[in-house]
Amino acid sequence: MCSSRWQSAVGFAAVAASILLLPHTIHAQGRGRGGGPPATPKAAAPIDLTGYWVAEITEDWRWRMVTPAKGDWESVPMNAESQAIADKWDPDKEATAPDQCKAYGAPALMRAPTRLHITWVDDNTLNVETDYGQQKRAIHFGTWKPAGSTLSLQGDSVAHWEAPGARGNVRPNSGAGSLVVNTKNLRPGFLRKNGIPYSAATTMTEYWDLIKEYNGDQRILLLIEVDDPMYLNQPWIVPVHFKKEPDGAKWDPSQCSAIW
Repeated sequence: MCSSRWQSAVGFAAVAASILLLPHTIHAQGRGRGGGPPATPKAAAPIDLTGYWVAEITEDWRWRMVTPAKGDWESVPMNAESQAIADKWDPDKEATAPDQCKAYGAPALMRAPTRLHITWVDDNTLNVETDYGQQKRAIHFGTWKPAGSTLSLQGDSVAHWEAPGARGNVRPNSGAGSLVVNTKNLRPGFLRKNGIPYSAATTMTEYWDLIKEYNGDQRILLLIEVDDPMYLNQPWIVPVHFKKEPDGAKWDPSQCSAIW
């Protein structure tokens, strides 16, 4: 039912997208040898996502590389209320608005033309930094809970490792596990820069897989599911992918911009 939503994506991204349709209940939390305590999430990581990565935008160019035209809402399952809000979008007003980061929240950020810098902050926290808008996402493992209910652009993300085959399918990464991230407490913003809104009730689920190719290239396959009961008729499901770079030589931080 969902396959038509990413027909334009590259083949391996479509493979990753199909995985969402299957159950996902098994978590992979590695344990120490000899019956010792469980390994930390960092030590138990079945895939290494650290390093510098660049978004490969081979699909949805007109929505991801430039500011879409007013009313260009195709592929987003908006309801009538969402369309009414987006129809009031004014690029001239947004260009001078105090908040230039409405389209840099987590639900839109991972679809942006950005580079990622992923590092471990400690044994239980991954940091995902973007040069596009200079954003930072903290991805926490285990039983971490936010200290309060403050809303923010990147929200509060809690993750776990998922065992290969947990969703009943042959993994695109040939047997390695996956990273599953659940995000909430998001400050309202735009799914696209042309005013498509998402609300504070939005939750986002991500499935991170890693592909290692024969020539040595590595790619992150990221499937994103955005669920907003206020503005979407059904979850918005999109695939993206990132290619690993040898270092941070092309890292180019830029501030938020409401139009470009």
